[in-house]
Amino acid sequence: MATRAEAQAILEQLAGPSAVLRYDQWAAIEALVVQRRRALVVQRTGWGKSAVYFIAAKLLRAAGLGATVIVSPLLALMRNQVAAADRAGVHAATINSSNVADWSDIHARVRGGDLDVLLVSPERLNNPDFRDEVLPALARDAGLVVVDEAHCVSDWGHDFRPDYRRIRTLVAELGADIPVLATTATANDRVVADVAAQLGVGGRDTLVLRGGLDRESLRLSVVQAGNPAQRAAWLATHLDALPGSGIVYTLTVAQAHDVAALLREHGYQVAAYTGATEAAEREQLETDLLENRVKALIATSALGMGFDKPDLGFVVHLGAPSSPIAYYQQVGRAGRSTSSAEVVLLPGREDQDVWRYFSSVAFPSEAMVRSVIAALDPDRPTSTPALEPLVDLNRSRLEMVLKVLDVDGAVRRVKGGWVATGTPWNYDEQRYRTLEEARRREQQAMLDYQSTDGCRMAFLRRQLDDPELGAQERCGRCDNCAGSRFDGAVDSTAADNARERLMRPGVEIAARRQWPTGLAKLGVELSGRISDGPAPGRAIGRLTDLGWGARLRRLLAEEDAEVPDDVVAAAVKVLASWDWDTRPTAVMALDSDTHPTLITSLARRLAELGRLTDLGTLHYDPQRRPVTAVNSAYRVAALQGSWSAPDCPFDGPVLLVDDLADTGWTFTMAARAVRAAGAPAVLPFALASSS
Repeated sequence: MATRAEAQAILEQLAGPSAVLRYDQWAAIEALVVQRRRALVVQRTGWGKSAVYFIAAKLLRAAGLGATVIVSPLLALMRNQVAAADRAGVHAATINSSNVADWSDIHARVRGGDLDVLLVSPERLNNPDFRDEVLPALARDAGLVVVDEAHCVSDWGHDFRPDYRRIRTLVAELGADIPVLATTATANDRVVADVAAQLGVGGRDTLVLRGGLDRESLRLSVVQAGNPAQRAAWLATHLDALPGSGIVYTLTVAQAHDVAALLREHGYQVAAYTGATEAAEREQLETDLLENRVKALIATSALGMGFDKPDLGFVVHLGAPSSPIAYYQQVGRAGRSTSSAEVVLLPGREDQDVWRYFSSVAFPSEAMVRSVIAALDPDRPTSTPALEPLVDLNRSRLEMVLKVLDVDGAVRRVKGGWVATGTPWNYDEQRYRTLEEARRREQQAMLDYQSTDGCRMAFLRRQLDDPELGAQERCGRCDNCAGSRFDGAVDSTAADNARERLMRPGVEIAARRQWPTGLAKLGVELSGRISDGPAPGRAIGRLTDLGWGARLRRLLAEEDAEVPDDVVAAAVKVLASWDWDTRPTAVMALDSDTHPTLITSLARRLAELGRLTDLGTLHYDPQRRPVTAVNSAYRVAALQGSWSAPDCPFDGPVLLVDDLADTGWTFTMAARAVRAAGAPAVLPFALASSS
């Protein structure tokens, strides 16, 4: 029987000779290894949850039991865990999207019993080969199953992932004596209850270890520094004074790149880190931060769970996340082994615009979901690209729906795609509505956090239903408890310089190169590469930009009117810096249901200033179909034949003007109509780009 002394010895291998196994850590290990129970551990970041499952894994292997399977959500987390396992003498390997070439060898090592720990991404659990060939053996022979960052199981959690809910299938197939450990640092009462239900760890023999969530090193502050340019200038002024190296979070990819560029111009060693960053570059950037080669990574939420730099000196948010629970999770990266770390929130009025956008891509309507089920054959697999033109959902939302339906049993992923199972499916409208209301309450709580005059740490702990939080408890460290450490005032010259940098207009509009698959099924005979579309275009800015974003959002939200002078001036700057192969000789406005005056007046002003021929407006055909689809194939089908053929001479490239470039298909289809009428090339120009 494993003893606490044996566990202590492994901990010293893992964390050093001065590490001491705490009572509650041993309680979890004992429940898993000795009593073979199931446990749910909800403890703050830095408590030592990974130590619990690595020690348990080694003790179980020493007793002759099988490998531990750890379901882990992020590549960064997996890399850190494999390194930690190696320090403890635990043989670990990972199966994820970045090491495809190693999968077959790792599968063989699993079957041969050569691994102590196998880390898998939740997406692997429903890969047909893994699910059918590897998973049964793991379910039969595993020594322990660990679900790390278990709040991802719950759609009440701040980072719900449909793939995570497949874990309940794995748990259901385990032998009765195989222990299960679920861990998270960010779960309130509702998420804890939901995780327990999803994983089946809510029975009488389940040990629930739930500790206090105070982080004694964190010094929380909220700084009201003004508009986006002022907040960026504040950051550029104060970054050097923040301790050590850290993370600056932004709400969007565009903001991360904009802020990184601004800070580099101020001489800081920083880099952008987003969900669009390649895996190899992410790993290098993480290493740069770990080894203090950069002052900060300017990151989206892609850098979060699992990134472990114990001496991270600060976390700054340039814009507030939509949930206090998500905020607590992100700031928890700081100060894990330091006595003090600065946590600063610089909120902006435009944050709520970003929240509304992400809320707009929630789970689709019942009719839309049922159309996905109806489009699938029970006997012949349909791939996701082949399914996309059959339903009006874009790729990312379609993939989310398929994953949820798979978990619910209505569809199944097989080799070659997806099949319908014929299992009746219930659309839980009340649950989705209740979930949406909960999201709105979280957003309001995030606004309340910014304005509270009470203890900020106590506020966050209350949101997480911290069982150890006293009624009148205060942290004594935040700006409301100990006084403000940062002044929100910004030097006017610095703010003007930041504004000038952020307000430099001009972003590229990428040209569509390939027709979406399956158009023939919608009666459109287009396929393969696009040979008659537009050239790459330009927009003044993105709607999510820190600089032009707010101005463009206001402009497009206002009633239709003549284009303002500042917008014309920005458009002229973009055109002046455009490195086109052949300068346009004419300009044409796209017809619009919402902003006809705005667009036509912009085209007219550009014609005057650029000495271009004003070709008027490319008018919609009276018989056109309305374009309401978000799916690419559906949009192309709806846009086909939407414009009356222009009757005008063309003596060179045409600048085609619109208000908003979103999917790129409107410009593509309109450019085909203009080129078919004789234009040698079409150059798209929009006031704003959605991404």
